[in-house]
Amino acid sequence: MAAPFKAYDVRGSIPGEINAAFAYRFAQAASMRLQPSAVVLGHDMRADSPALASSLAQGFLDCGVDVLPLGQCGTEEVYFHTARTDADAGLMVTASHNPASDNGIKMVLKGATAATRDNAFDGIEERVRQFGDLARVPVFSARGGLHPVLDRTPYIERLLERVADRDLVPLTIVCHAGNGCAGPVIDALEPYLPFTFVKVDHEPDARLPNGVPNPLLPDKRDRASRAVIETGADLGIAWDGDFDRCFFYDHTGRFIEGYYLVGLIARMVLAGEPGATILHDPRLVWNTEDIVAKAGGTAKPCPVGHAFFRAMMRDEDAAYGGEMSAHHYFREFAYCDTGMLPWLAIAAEISATGTRLYDLVQERIEAFPCSGEVNFTVDDPETTRWRIAEHYLAADPEIEEIDGLSMAFDDWRFNLRSSNTEPLLRLNVETRADGGLLERRLGELSALIRAK
Repeated sequence: MAAPFKAYDVRGSIPGEINAAFAYRFAQAASMRLQPSAVVLGHDMRADSPALASSLAQGFLDCGVDVLPLGQCGTEEVYFHTARTDADAGLMVTASHNPASDNGIKMVLKGATAATRDNAFDGIEERVRQFGDLARVPVFSARGGLHPVLDRTPYIERLLERVADRDLVPLTIVCHAGNGCAGPVIDALEPYLPFTFVKVDHEPDARLPNGVPNPLLPDKRDRASRAVIETGADLGIAWDGDFDRCFFYDHTGRFIEGYYLVGLIARMVLAGEPGATILHDPRLVWNTEDIVAKAGGTAKPCPVGHAFFRAMMRDEDAAYGGEMSAHHYFREFAYCDTGMLPWLAIAAEISATGTRLYDLVQERIEAFPCSGEVNFTVDDPETTRWRIAEHYLAADPEIEEIDGLSMAFDDWRFNLRSSNTEPLLRLNVETRADGGLLERRLGELSALIRAK
């Protein structure tokens, strides 16, 4: 039973690891561990998600816990409504960008604070294992109440507040929802914005006819890129299935690595709040550190993962935090990640400056070229990492182990880490204004990782 419990959420295969019985037991275990009075509950567009959400709801109701349902939604809507309603927890049934054969549960606690192994998942896992079959699940005398589906309007109003005082100009924006859950939110925002939206794979579709939406994979970027070029759009945006990550394309159809969006948004935030703390992940750092230092802010690294970022955002009272994987966290959004506020902020910046996304990031791409994340399937990730470390130790690099292995040299650095959600070893390489060196070091590291 331990397999579905990951570092900061629950994910597993359908129906072997995640199924209706598991969801019911999870809700019962969470009720015992957290003692909630009320929980917010939403689900994504996957075929199994409504049934899993229903089983979660039943488990909570049977424990005397009130359930505030959202129906089909994005993960950030669960965060928003958990904070807004003062519920004791919020749960989202989704496997995000995992394969269609998977599903899972993301969770936050009161105030949309991070649910971690220590404060939630370890205790829940222990109780789920104790339950075994459903016949052993405890029965409670009190019954919870099932509330009406929560209204999306306050969430839409909160998004619009981000640009309420900005003089937005008409832009043509390609929106690639990937048949995930982002499309209906764009439809709800559309009447209030001066933008023309070109909608690609817009409707949520449990069949996922174009595959799982995950623009981190290069083969998932072509549809949005071509749409930008064919329509002459000013900007392209894409999301994963539960739209807690957003991805950008410039007017040429070029995919912009999330690393450079972190630096861009950090600069925008610091323009309004000089001296603020900015969090970033440790995979690629030089561009972000340089921008934050020049803008008078304080840059701090944080381990990869939404639970780690949400916790550290609060601990540091950070104004913004960004992961190169396209998670963007804002103090103004209960310190949580959102896939909608970043593109609204960048559209407002383009409107205010009269420039294009290309112009906002190109100089930084040239100053700090990067590989983007390259994934490897290896038999023993930990042994492979330390074999790589030993290879470079003689060069006396600066070493960090905040998350995985980072080694920095005078003109290049790399980070090598195991995925928290998939059986992969992930590599990122960056240099100081040297694209040729980037290619050489990437090739060198790739060969070392693949060597037996």
